[in-house]
Amino acid sequence: MKESRKVKQEEASDDRPFKAKVLAFLKELGIVFGAFLVLNNFVIASFLVPTGSMENEVMTGDLLFVNKFIYGGTSPRNIPFTNVRLPWFRIPGFRDVQRGDVIVFVFPGNRDEVVPEDFTFYLKRCVAMPGDTLQVIKRVLYVNGQPAPLPKNIHFSFPRMGNPGSVDDRLFPHGVQWNEENYGPVVIPKKGMTVQIDPRTIQAWDTFIRREGHTVAVDGNRIEIDGKQATEYTVQRDYLFGMGDHRDNSLDSRYWGFIPKDNLVGTPVLVYWSWNTDIPIYSIFSKLASVRLGRIGTLIK
Repeated sequence: MKESRKVKQEEASDDRPFKAKVLAFLKELGIVFGAFLVLNNFVIASFLVPTGSMENEVMTGDLLFVNKFIYGGTSPRNIPFTNVRLPWFRIPGFRDVQRGDVIVFVFPGNRDEVVPEDFTFYLKRCVAMPGDTLQVIKRVLYVNGQPAPLPKNIHFSFPRMGNPGSVDDRLFPHGVQWNEENYGPVVIPKKGMTVQIDPRTIQAWDTFIRREGHTVAVDGNRIEIDGKQATEYTVQRDYLFGMGDHRDNSLDSRYWGFIPKDNLVGTPVLVYWSWNTDIPIYSIFSKLASVRLGRIGTLIK
């Protein structure tokens, strides 16, 4: 028995050199980290909701699992924790985005920004697809001339509408005489669609064309794209239009423009945690007291 126990102890000991042990540990760590990257980029990821623009479907402070596989996951688009962009690719998805989907996407930038200052993920509901005509009349959303289905948890902050003739000069595109309750009509750009440009319309299309990678110059009545005179422009990508379910408290496509379909990240599936993000983490007891147990496990639709 003593001899047998001694053999077992010898078998359990690790006589590998220290260098070999370190290399083995690093190899295992690399495998785990690689698996995490694959899952995080191509299958499922976590997303914290920072604003109330999608209330009451999604609440500020909700932490969501986002299904990235459904539209096709992508390789990393930026160096983690930086705004440095990387070349990236997308794998085939399970299905295409549809009207009514809640979507997570890379923010394309504010209305007059060609490149956004920060690399940020946004959450909105896709309400219109490439080629659709969208209009909001007295708060009612119309797509292709028909009232769009109302989200189950649509929310308005103000019981009464504002002046229908008022103009919000923050709206997209630049120079329109609309407000958030009376918006459009606007056609959502589709790949291959041709738009006419002239001195009257170029202001509305300037940033859009630059975002597609071109230069724009205006000299009196002459408009040049990439140094060549142009009277029309052919759209190179498909776009979506996103709006928040909290319609009076959502800075969305009405304010900053179309969402390139390439910017899609995924769709949220469920809430796995929810608490008050305004409470600092060092106030641990107050933080834990703010946990919304009723939100945990909520499916996003």
